[in-house]
Amino acid sequence: MTISKIKEMKKAGKKIAMLTAYDYETAKTLNEAGIDIILIGDSLGMVKLGQENTLDVTVHDIIYHCKAVKRGNSGALLVADMPFIPQHKKNIEVLKDAKCMIEHGGADAVKIEVGITSQCCYGKDTKAVTSMAPKTTDSVLKIIELLLKNNIPVMGHIGLTPQYLEQLGGYKVQGRDDKTASELLATARLLEATGVFSLVIECIPPSLAKQITGSLSIPTIGIGAGVECDGQVLVIDDILGLCSRIKPKFVKQYINLKPQILDAVKQYVKEVKERKFPGEENTYN
Repeated sequence: MTISKIKEMKKAGKKIAMLTAYDYETAKTLNEAGIDIILIGDSLGMVKLGQENTLDVTVHDIIYHCKAVKRGNSGALLVADMPFIPQHKKNIEVLKDAKCMIEHGGADAVKIEVGITSQCCYGKDTKAVTSMAPKTTDSVLKIIELLLKNNIPVMGHIGLTPQYLEQLGGYKVQGRDDKTASELLATARLLEATGVFSLVIECIPPSLAKQITGSLSIPTIGIGAGVECDGQVLVIDDILGLCSRIKPKFVKQYINLKPQILDAVKQYVKEVKERKFPGEENTYN
């Protein structure tokens, strides 16, 4: 799968299937299932590293997991999440990080979250703006332009952007009022004009997602944005029932593996304690 083929899928009306992966075996399985795009998401901070949110995920974390996914991937497009970019970080440093994710991690492209105008301040108090506040929309657009000039493909991400949680006031649906809906539509068009090859739109009303999708020539990939997007993305742990923390309404759990894994481990512990494992069939003579 290539970026050109992803764009062609929109033109042909073919839906794009995208899931996260963080390791070799999962990547192999997703390929066997025919996944189009694998995202090495900063969601790994919460589902793999036990962090409170995605803000503490580092470039090194992404590269480490990206390498593992790369080894198990045989055909899907690999997109790596760009970790949280604070105000104090220089654009040239972000470029260096992106290059490492491509050259050393093996990603085909990077995904960058983009806020909207009303999300520029750090919290409600403008005096609280600090060096650890996220980059504003204009700053992120300049970063995207820099990456594109250096031949690094970029996927955008708007709507509910977890790296902007302080500005959003938590995990809330975006674009419900006319003002933010207009801003999201304008930001989507601006990102297309800047040169992103696709756009993730998260947690917005389906009517707005349909409007954005219809106004863009690049594919939209929805998560909690309705069926009218050109594709869909979810976190692999969510659809397998392995995530016990946040359970958004937009997640569909296709199987609940956690109880099965728990039962298997309990049985193993029991057999070890009772000297039933290893058995003769598990022993070298």
